[in-house]
Amino acid sequence: MATASVRLFDCTPDDVFAVLGDGWVYPVWVVGASRMRDVDPEWPAEGARIHHSLGAWPILIDDETEMVEWSPPRRIRLRAKAGPLGRAVVVIEVKPRGEGCVVRIGEEPVGGPAGLLPRFVWAPLLHLRNEETIRRLAFLSEGRRREREAGEKTARPAVPQPDEGTAAPDAAADAAAATDATAAAAGGA
Repeated sequence: MATASVRLFDCTPDDVFAVLGDGWVYPVWVVGASRMRDVDPEWPAEGARIHHSLGAWPILIDDETEMVEWSPPRRIRLRAKAGPLGRAVVVIEVKPRGEGCVVRIGEEPVGGPAGLLPRFVWAPLLHLRNEETIRRLAFLSEGRRREREAGEKTARPAVPQPDEGTAAPDAAADAAAATDATAAAAGGA
């Protein structure tokens, strides 16, 4: 079963998706991503990729994350690569609650050495990482809400509505194999 982190955000789902739709801020909220190298112009369309590095200088691994599902304002599914560590599927679910929203992040390794390890090894590490990741995502999303309400210019004025795309077959297969990440994001874990 995948790990899940849940947090109540003081902003709208659109505020969250405006942040998720900006590929250039990925290393600001994703723990472990250290820099952006490129963002496909089609991002966040399904099949589009963001190209980032993991680690800290001088030991950096160049890798990428692919959008498998972009369904604002409720869900995204990503297939993230982690160099020699393997691949993971990440599902982020957003549900309105009062004047805010509840955000859940579920993650599950699906390939490489990490996918071969037993859950009791990887789950606590992913949970700790995703607790900080969801905290950072809340800071950015809630900051966007404050800027929007103050009438200030925001970095992303609206949730991106990209042309339709298609995830690569291997990314779609990884996402289909990660039923636990989907269940965790939906509250099954």
